[in-house]
Amino acid sequence: MHRGAQWLRENAQARLALFDFAFEHAPVGIVFHDVAGRIRRANQAFSRLVGIPLDTLQGMSFKKFAHPDDLDRDETLFNAVIEGTRDGYSIEKRYINHQGAIVHVVIHLTAMRDAVGNIVQLLSQVQDISAQKESERQLAEKAAQLELAMEAVRGGFWHMDVAAGRFETSERLAQFIGGPEAGRLDLELYLARVNPSDMASADLTPLLLGEVDHSCAEYRLNTVFGERWMRCDRRLLRNPDGTPRRIVGVAIDFTDEHMRLKEFERRSETDALTGLLNRRGLAMRYPLLPSSSGWTVLLMDLDGFKTVNDVHGHSAGDKVLLETARRLEQDVRAEDLVCRTGGDEFVIVVAGDLTVADQVAARIVEGMRAPIAVGATTVEVRATIGGVWIPAKTSLDELLADADALLYKAKAAGKDRWHLQAKNVPAAAQ
Repeated sequence: MHRGAQWLRENAQARLALFDFAFEHAPVGIVFHDVAGRIRRANQAFSRLVGIPLDTLQGMSFKKFAHPDDLDRDETLFNAVIEGTRDGYSIEKRYINHQGAIVHVVIHLTAMRDAVGNIVQLLSQVQDISAQKESERQLAEKAAQLELAMEAVRGGFWHMDVAAGRFETSERLAQFIGGPEAGRLDLELYLARVNPSDMASADLTPLLLGEVDHSCAEYRLNTVFGERWMRCDRRLLRNPDGTPRRIVGVAIDFTDEHMRLKEFERRSETDALTGLLNRRGLAMRYPLLPSSSGWTVLLMDLDGFKTVNDVHGHSAGDKVLLETARRLEQDVRAEDLVCRTGGDEFVIVVAGDLTVADQVAARIVEGMRAPIAVGATTVEVRATIGGVWIPAKTSLDELLADADALLYKAKAAGKDRWHLQAKNVPAAAQ
Protein backbone atom coordinates (compact mmCIF):
# COMPACT_ATOMS: atom_id res chain seq x y z
CA MET A 1 0.00 0.00 0.00
CA HIS A 2 2.79 2.35 0.97
CA ARG A 3 4.71 1.52 -2.19
CA GLY A 4 1.57 2.09 -4.30
CA ALA A 5 1.00 5.53 -2.80
CA GLN A 6 4.64 6.40 -3.31
CA TRP A 7 4.39 5.32 -6.96
CA LEU A 8 1.32 7.50 -7.47
CA ARG A 9 3.04 10.48 -5.85
CA GLU A 10 6.19 10.05 -7.94
CA ASN A 11 4.12 9.52 -11.09
CA ALA A 12 2.16 12.71 -10.41
CA GLN A 13 5.38 14.61 -9.82
CA ALA A 14 6.83 13.24 -13.05
CA ARG A 15 3.72 14.28 -14.95
CA LEU A 16 3.88 17.75 -13.44
CA ALA A 17 7.56 18.02 -14.32
CA LEU A 18 6.80 16.89 -17.85
CA PHE A 19 4.05 19.47 -18.19
CA ASP A 20 6.28 22.24 -16.85
CA PHE A 21 9.08 21.14 -19.16
CA ALA A 22 6.80 20.99 -22.21
CA PHE A 23 5.27 24.35 -21.27
CA GLU A 24 8.57 26.12 -20.83
CA HIS A 25 10.15 24.64 -23.97
CA ALA A 26 7.27 24.80 -26.42
CA PRO A 27 8.38 26.37 -29.74
CA VAL A 28 5.41 28.77 -29.68
CA GLY A 29 4.19 31.20 -27.06
CA ILE A 30 1.66 29.76 -24.60
CA VAL A 31 -0.33 31.96 -22.24
CA PHE A 32 -2.97 31.27 -19.58
CA HIS A 33 -5.16 34.29 -18.86
CA ASP A 34 -8.40 35.23 -17.13
CA VAL A 35 -11.72 36.38 -18.60
CA ALA A 36 -10.56 39.99 -18.44
CA GLY A 37 -7.57 39.22 -20.66
CA ARG A 38 -5.00 39.49 -17.85
CA ILE A 39 -2.05 37.11 -18.04
CA ARG A 40 -1.78 34.49 -15.31
CA ARG A 41 1.14 32.53 -16.66
CA ALA A 42 3.24 32.73 -19.82
CA ASN A 43 6.16 30.75 -21.17
CA GLN A 44 9.59 31.89 -22.27
CA ALA A 45 8.70 31.84 -25.97
CA PHE A 46 5.94 34.38 -25.40
CA SER A 47 8.16 36.52 -23.20
CA ARG A 48 10.76 36.69 -25.96
CA LEU A 49 8.10 37.44 -28.55
CA VAL A 50 6.85 40.56 -26.77
CA GLY A 51 10.21 41.45 -25.21
CA ILE A 52 8.78 41.65 -21.68
CA PRO A 53 10.15 39.70 -18.68
CA LEU A 54 7.96 36.96 -17.25
CA ASP A 55 7.58 38.62 -13.85
CA THR A 56 6.41 41.83 -15.54
CA LEU A 57 3.92 39.95 -17.73
CA GLN A 58 2.13 38.56 -14.67
CA GLY A 59 -1.25 40.33 -14.43
CA MET A 60 -0.66 42.39 -17.57
CA SER A 61 -3.51 42.88 -20.06
CA PHE A 62 -3.02 41.94 -23.71
CA LYS A 63 -4.07 45.49 -24.55
CA LYS A 64 -0.71 46.71 -23.23
CA PHE A 65 1.17 45.38 -26.28
CA ALA A 66 -1.60 44.84 -28.86
CA HIS A 67 -1.58 47.12 -31.89
CA PRO A 68 -4.42 49.66 -31.40
CA ASP A 69 -5.77 49.10 -34.93
CA ASP A 70 -6.32 45.40 -34.16
CA LEU A 71 -8.03 45.73 -30.78
CA ASP A 72 -11.67 46.01 -31.93
CA ARG A 73 -11.61 42.89 -34.08
CA ASP A 74 -9.88 40.85 -31.38
CA GLU A 75 -12.15 42.12 -28.59
CA THR A 76 -15.27 41.19 -30.59
CA LEU A 77 -14.13 37.58 -30.85
CA PHE A 78 -12.85 37.51 -27.26
CA ASN A 79 -16.20 38.79 -25.94
CA ALA A 80 -18.03 36.13 -27.98
CA VAL A 81 -16.00 33.47 -26.14
CA ILE A 82 -16.73 35.04 -22.76
CA GLU A 83 -20.46 35.25 -23.61
CA GLY A 84 -20.45 31.56 -24.53
CA THR A 85 -21.39 31.92 -28.20
CA ARG A 86 -18.15 30.26 -29.26
CA ASP A 87 -15.43 28.14 -27.64
CA GLY A 88 -12.43 29.83 -29.22
CA TYR A 89 -11.02 31.48 -32.29
CA SER A 90 -7.94 32.03 -34.41
CA ILE A 91 -6.86 35.48 -35.49
CA GLU A 92 -3.92 37.24 -37.07
CA LYS A 93 -2.93 40.51 -35.45
CA ARG A 94 0.03 42.68 -34.53
CA TYR A 95 1.87 43.19 -31.28
CA ILE A 96 4.15 46.09 -30.42
CA ASN A 97 7.03 44.62 -28.43
CA HIS A 98 8.90 46.31 -25.59
CA GLN A 99 11.41 47.80 -28.05
CA GLY A 100 8.61 49.35 -30.14
CA ALA A 101 8.93 46.95 -33.08
CA ILE A 102 5.82 45.43 -34.70
CA VAL A 103 5.55 41.65 -34.46
CA HIS A 104 2.98 39.85 -36.59
CA VAL A 105 1.41 36.87 -34.81
CA VAL A 106 -1.32 34.29 -35.24
CA ILE A 107 -3.26 33.55 -32.07
CA HIS A 108 -5.28 30.42 -31.32
CA LEU A 109 -7.46 31.00 -28.25
CA THR A 110 -9.44 28.29 -26.44
CA ALA A 111 -11.72 28.53 -23.41
CA MET A 112 -11.03 26.01 -20.63
CA ARG A 113 -14.32 25.25 -18.87
CA ASP A 114 -15.31 23.38 -15.71
CA ALA A 115 -17.82 20.52 -15.55
CA VAL A 116 -20.82 22.90 -15.69
CA GLY A 117 -19.47 24.96 -18.56
CA ASN A 118 -18.08 27.98 -16.70
CA ILE A 119 -14.81 29.41 -17.98
CA VAL A 120 -11.95 28.63 -15.60
CA GLN A 121 -9.29 30.31 -17.67
CA LEU A 122 -8.31 30.81 -21.29
CA LEU A 123 -5.39 29.32 -23.18
CA SER A 124 -3.71 31.12 -26.06
CA GLN A 125 -1.04 29.77 -28.36
CA VAL A 126 0.81 32.63 -30.01
CA GLN A 127 3.10 32.04 -32.97
CA ASP A 128 5.46 34.59 -34.43
CA ILE A 129 4.82 34.72 -38.18
CA SER A 130 7.31 37.52 -38.84
CA ALA A 131 9.90 34.94 -39.93
CA GLN A 132 12.04 35.69 -36.91
CA LYS A 133 13.80 32.69 -35.48
CA GLU A 134 13.60 31.69 -31.90
CA SER A 135 16.69 32.59 -29.90
CA GLU A 136 19.12 29.84 -29.04
CA ARG A 137 18.99 28.35 -25.58
CA GLN A 138 22.02 26.89 -23.94
CA LEU A 139 22.27 23.15 -24.47
CA ALA A 140 23.59 22.46 -20.97
CA GLU A 141 20.43 23.87 -19.35
CA LYS A 142 18.19 22.01 -21.75
CA ALA A 143 20.12 18.76 -21.32
CA ALA A 144 19.86 19.00 -17.53
CA GLN A 145 16.10 19.56 -17.74
CA LEU A 146 15.74 16.77 -20.27
CA GLU A 147 17.69 14.41 -18.00
CA LEU A 148 15.20 15.05 -15.18
CA ALA A 149 12.20 14.51 -17.45
CA MET A 150 13.55 11.69 -19.63
CA GLU A 151 11.88 9.01 -17.53
CA ALA A 152 8.50 10.47 -18.46
CA VAL A 153 9.02 11.31 -22.13
CA ARG A 154 9.63 9.23 -25.23
CA GLY A 155 13.06 9.63 -26.76
CA GLY A 156 16.63 9.78 -25.59
CA PHE A 157 20.17 11.02 -26.12
CA TRP A 158 22.84 10.31 -28.71
CA HIS A 159 26.42 11.46 -29.28
CA MET A 160 28.96 11.38 -32.10
CA ASP A 161 32.76 11.44 -32.01
CA VAL A 162 33.55 13.65 -35.01
CA ALA A 163 37.18 12.57 -35.50
CA ALA A 164 36.37 8.83 -35.28
CA GLY A 165 33.06 9.17 -37.12
CA ARG A 166 31.46 7.07 -34.38
CA PHE A 167 27.77 7.65 -33.57
CA GLU A 168 25.86 5.94 -30.78
CA THR A 169 22.42 6.28 -29.27
CA SER A 170 21.65 5.93 -25.59
CA GLU A 171 20.07 2.70 -24.43
CA ARG A 172 16.74 4.46 -23.81
CA LEU A 173 16.63 5.95 -27.31
CA ALA A 174 17.55 2.58 -28.83
CA GLN A 175 14.71 0.89 -26.93
CA PHE A 176 12.28 3.63 -27.93
CA ILE A 177 13.16 2.95 -31.56
CA GLY A 178 13.54 -0.82 -31.60
CA GLY A 179 11.86 -2.17 -28.49
CA PRO A 180 13.05 -3.47 -25.07
CA GLU A 181 15.63 -5.89 -26.50
CA ALA A 182 17.14 -3.44 -29.04
CA GLY A 183 20.83 -2.61 -28.90
CA ARG A 184 22.35 0.82 -29.34
CA LEU A 185 22.20 2.15 -32.92
CA ASP A 186 25.05 3.53 -35.01
CA LEU A 187 24.51 6.37 -37.50
CA GLU A 188 23.62 4.10 -40.42
CA LEU A 189 20.97 2.21 -38.47
CA TYR A 190 19.58 5.41 -36.98
CA LEU A 191 19.25 7.19 -40.34
CA ALA A 192 17.61 4.08 -41.79
CA ARG A 193 14.73 4.78 -39.40
CA VAL A 194 14.29 8.39 -40.58
CA ASN A 195 11.52 9.03 -43.11
CA PRO A 196 13.26 9.48 -46.51
CA SER A 197 11.40 12.77 -47.07
CA ASP A 198 12.97 14.19 -43.89
CA MET A 199 16.60 13.19 -44.47
CA ALA A 200 17.64 16.80 -45.10
CA SER A 201 16.39 17.75 -41.62
CA ALA A 202 18.42 14.96 -40.01
CA ASP A 203 21.62 15.97 -41.84
CA LEU A 204 24.53 16.70 -39.48
CA THR A 205 26.89 18.15 -42.10
CA PRO A 206 26.83 21.80 -40.90
CA LEU A 207 27.75 20.61 -37.39
CA LEU A 208 30.41 18.17 -38.62
CA LEU A 209 32.05 20.96 -40.64
CA GLY A 210 31.91 23.38 -37.71
CA GLU A 211 29.67 25.81 -39.62
CA VAL A 212 27.21 26.04 -36.70
CA ASP A 213 27.44 25.23 -33.00
CA HIS A 214 23.80 24.37 -32.45
CA SER A 215 20.79 23.31 -34.50
CA CYS A 216 17.31 21.96 -33.97
CA ALA A 217 15.64 19.57 -36.40
CA GLU A 218 12.22 17.99 -36.70
CA TYR A 219 11.71 14.74 -38.58
CA ARG A 220 9.69 11.53 -38.63
CA LEU A 221 11.26 8.41 -37.13
CA ASN A 222 10.11 4.81 -37.47
CA THR A 223 9.89 3.43 -33.91
CA VAL A 224 8.37 0.53 -32.01
CA PHE A 225 5.38 2.86 -31.47
CA GLY A 226 5.03 3.50 -35.20
CA GLU A 227 6.18 6.58 -37.09
CA ARG A 228 6.66 9.46 -34.66
CA TRP A 229 7.59 13.11 -35.06
CA MET A 230 10.87 13.81 -33.27
CA ARG A 231 12.39 17.13 -32.24
CA CYS A 232 16.17 16.78 -32.07
CA ASP A 233 18.41 19.40 -30.44
CA ARG A 234 22.09 19.07 -31.41
CA ARG A 235 25.11 20.88 -29.92
CA LEU A 236 28.67 20.89 -31.22
CA LEU A 237 31.51 20.69 -28.69
CA ARG A 238 34.89 21.97 -29.96
CA ASN A 239 38.54 21.22 -29.27
CA PRO A 240 40.71 24.01 -27.79
CA ASP A 241 41.80 24.94 -31.32
CA GLY A 242 38.18 25.35 -32.39
CA THR A 243 37.87 22.20 -34.51
CA PRO A 244 34.78 20.00 -34.06
CA ARG A 245 35.22 17.32 -31.38
CA ARG A 246 31.86 15.86 -30.45
CA ILE A 247 28.18 16.35 -31.24
CA VAL A 248 25.63 15.65 -28.53
CA GLY A 249 21.93 15.47 -29.20
CA VAL A 250 18.61 14.70 -27.60
CA ALA A 251 15.61 13.43 -29.59
CA ILE A 252 12.13 13.80 -28.07
CA ASP A 253 8.82 12.53 -29.43
CA PHE A 254 6.56 15.56 -29.94
CA THR A 255 3.97 13.87 -32.16
CA ASP A 256 0.99 14.94 -30.04
CA GLU A 257 2.15 18.54 -30.00
CA HIS A 258 2.80 18.42 -33.75
CA MET A 259 -0.72 17.11 -34.39
CA ARG A 260 -2.25 19.78 -32.15
CA LEU A 261 -0.40 22.52 -34.01
CA LYS A 262 -1.56 21.04 -37.32
CA GLU A 263 -5.11 21.05 -35.99
CA PHE A 264 -4.76 24.70 -34.92
CA GLU A 265 -3.53 25.50 -38.42
CA ARG A 266 -6.52 23.71 -39.91
CA ARG A 267 -8.89 25.66 -37.70
CA SER A 268 -7.25 28.93 -38.68
CA GLU A 269 -8.19 28.16 -42.30
CA THR A 270 -11.82 27.16 -41.70
CA ASP A 271 -15.01 28.99 -40.79
CA ALA A 272 -15.89 28.33 -37.15
CA LEU A 273 -19.64 27.98 -37.77
CA THR A 274 -19.88 25.98 -41.00
CA GLY A 275 -16.53 24.22 -41.21
CA LEU A 276 -16.07 25.53 -44.74
CA LEU A 277 -12.89 27.31 -45.78
CA ASN A 278 -12.56 30.90 -44.60
CA ARG A 279 -10.83 33.69 -46.54
CA ARG A 280 -7.42 32.58 -45.33
CA GLY A 281 -8.12 28.97 -46.24
CA LEU A 282 -9.35 29.96 -49.70
CA ALA A 283 -6.28 32.10 -50.31
CA MET A 284 -4.08 29.14 -49.33
CA ARG A 285 -5.92 26.53 -51.44
CA TYR A 286 -6.72 28.56 -54.57
CA PRO A 287 -3.14 28.64 -55.95
CA LEU A 288 -2.90 24.85 -55.50
CA LEU A 289 -6.15 23.92 -57.30
CA PRO A 290 -5.22 22.14 -60.57
CA SER A 291 -7.16 22.34 -63.85
CA SER A 292 -6.34 21.98 -67.53
CA SER A 293 -9.47 23.82 -68.67
CA GLY A 294 -9.58 26.94 -66.52
CA TRP A 295 -11.34 27.99 -63.33
CA THR A 296 -14.56 29.77 -62.43
CA VAL A 297 -14.92 31.87 -59.31
CA LEU A 298 -18.56 31.95 -58.15
CA LEU A 299 -19.75 34.52 -55.63
CA MET A 300 -23.05 33.53 -53.99
CA ASP A 301 -25.37 35.60 -51.83
CA LEU A 302 -28.46 34.38 -49.96
CA ASP A 303 -31.67 36.27 -50.76
CA GLY A 304 -34.02 36.54 -47.79
CA PHE A 305 -31.40 35.72 -45.17
CA LYS A 306 -31.79 39.07 -43.39
CA THR A 307 -35.52 38.44 -43.04
CA VAL A 308 -34.83 35.08 -41.40
CA ASN A 309 -32.52 36.76 -38.89
CA ASP A 310 -34.96 39.59 -38.20
CA VAL A 311 -38.04 37.38 -37.81
CA HIS A 312 -36.65 34.18 -36.30
CA GLY A 313 -33.42 35.35 -34.66
CA HIS A 314 -29.72 34.71 -35.19
CA SER A 315 -29.97 31.11 -34.02
CA ALA A 316 -32.27 30.40 -36.96
CA GLY A 317 -29.87 32.29 -39.20
CA ASP A 318 -27.03 30.05 -38.08
CA LYS A 319 -29.11 26.98 -38.93
CA VAL A 320 -29.72 28.38 -42.40
CA LEU A 321 -26.01 28.96 -42.89
CA LEU A 322 -25.20 25.42 -41.71
CA GLU A 323 -27.76 23.92 -44.08
CA THR A 324 -26.49 26.12 -46.91
CA ALA A 325 -22.96 24.84 -46.29
CA ARG A 326 -24.23 21.25 -46.35
CA ARG A 327 -26.05 21.78 -49.64
CA LEU A 328 -23.09 23.54 -51.22
CA GLU A 329 -20.78 20.66 -50.37
CA GLN A 330 -23.36 18.29 -51.82
CA ASP A 331 -23.76 20.26 -55.07
CA VAL A 332 -20.08 20.82 -55.89
CA ARG A 333 -17.48 18.23 -56.84
CA ALA A 334 -14.80 16.91 -54.52
CA GLU A 335 -12.07 18.97 -56.19
CA ASP A 336 -13.93 22.30 -56.00
CA LEU A 337 -13.37 24.83 -53.21
CA VAL A 338 -16.21 26.12 -51.03
CA CYS A 339 -15.68 29.10 -48.74
CA ARG A 340 -17.77 31.26 -46.45
CA THR A 341 -16.32 34.75 -46.53
CA GLY A 342 -18.65 36.20 -43.94
CA GLY A 343 -22.34 36.76 -43.26
CA ASP A 344 -24.41 35.08 -45.97
CA GLU A 345 -21.72 35.36 -48.65
CA PHE A 346 -20.05 32.26 -50.09
CA VAL A 347 -17.35 31.70 -52.69
CA ILE A 348 -17.04 28.58 -54.81
CA VAL A 349 -14.04 27.97 -57.07
CA VAL A 350 -14.85 25.44 -59.79
CA ALA A 351 -12.04 23.70 -61.67
CA GLY A 352 -13.01 23.25 -65.32
CA ASP A 353 -14.54 25.09 -68.23
CA LEU A 354 -17.53 27.43 -68.16
CA THR A 355 -19.95 24.62 -68.97
CA VAL A 356 -18.91 22.74 -65.83
CA ALA A 357 -19.30 25.90 -63.73
CA ASP A 358 -22.72 26.54 -65.28
CA GLN A 359 -23.85 23.07 -64.21
CA VAL A 360 -22.54 23.61 -60.68
CA ALA A 361 -24.26 27.01 -60.40
CA ALA A 362 -27.53 25.50 -61.65
CA ARG A 363 -27.39 22.75 -59.01
CA ILE A 364 -26.67 25.27 -56.27
CA VAL A 365 -29.52 27.65 -57.20
CA GLU A 366 -31.97 24.78 -57.62
CA GLY A 367 -30.84 23.17 -54.37
CA MET A 368 -31.35 26.36 -52.36
CA ARG A 369 -35.01 26.59 -53.44
CA ALA A 370 -35.98 23.81 -51.04
CA PRO A 371 -37.35 25.04 -47.67
CA ILE A 372 -35.04 24.85 -44.66
CA ALA A 373 -36.28 23.45 -41.34
CA VAL A 374 -35.77 25.82 -38.42
CA GLY A 375 -37.17 24.34 -35.24
CA ALA A 376 -40.90 23.67 -35.66
CA THR A 377 -41.17 25.78 -38.80
CA THR A 378 -39.50 26.17 -42.18
CA VAL A 379 -38.00 29.18 -43.90
CA GLU A 380 -37.11 29.88 -47.48
CA VAL A 381 -34.08 31.62 -48.89
CA ARG A 382 -32.79 31.81 -52.42
CA ALA A 383 -29.31 31.90 -53.94
CA THR A 384 -28.06 34.40 -56.47
CA ILE A 385 -24.67 33.82 -58.09
CA GLY A 386 -22.24 35.86 -60.14
CA GLY A 387 -19.25 34.09 -61.63
CA VAL A 388 -16.25 34.69 -63.86
CA TRP A 389 -14.25 32.06 -65.78
CA ILE A 390 -10.54 32.41 -66.53
CA PRO A 391 -8.21 30.23 -68.61
CA ALA A 392 -5.21 31.06 -66.39
CA LYS A 393 -5.11 32.04 -62.73
CA THR A 394 -5.05 35.71 -61.83
CA SER A 395 -5.51 37.65 -58.60
CA LEU A 396 -8.29 36.16 -56.49
CA ASP A 397 -9.30 39.61 -55.24
CA GLU A 398 -9.65 40.81 -58.82
CA LEU A 399 -11.80 37.81 -59.74
CA LEU A 400 -14.00 38.31 -56.71
CA ALA A 401 -14.54 41.92 -57.74
CA ASP A 402 -15.55 40.78 -61.23
CA ALA A 403 -17.85 38.11 -59.78
CA ASP A 404 -19.41 40.67 -57.45
CA ALA A 405 -20.29 42.89 -60.42
CA LEU A 406 -21.96 39.92 -62.14
CA LEU A 407 -23.76 39.03 -58.91
CA TYR A 408 -25.17 42.56 -58.85
CA LYS A 409 -26.45 42.12 -62.40
CA ALA A 410 -28.09 38.82 -61.48
CA LYS A 411 -29.83 40.44 -58.52
CA ALA A 412 -30.99 43.33 -60.67
CA ALA A 413 -32.50 40.79 -63.08
CA GLY A 414 -34.68 39.27 -60.39
CA LYS A 415 -32.46 37.21 -58.04
CA ASP A 416 -32.74 33.41 -57.65
CA ARG A 417 -30.48 32.94 -60.68
CA TRP A 418 -26.89 32.91 -61.83
CA HIS A 419 -24.89 35.07 -64.20
CA LEU A 420 -21.59 33.69 -65.48
CA GLN A 421 -19.11 35.19 -67.87
CA ALA A 422 -15.75 34.32 -69.31
CA LYS A 423 -13.35 37.12 -68.49
CA ASN A 424 -13.20 39.60 -71.40
CA VAL A 425 -15.81 37.52 -73.26
CA PRO A 426 -19.51 38.50 -73.75
CA ALA A 427 -21.71 37.25 -70.96
CA ALA A 428 -23.95 34.16 -71.00
CA ALA A 429 -26.58 34.80 -68.35
CA GLN A 430 -29.00 32.31 -66.88
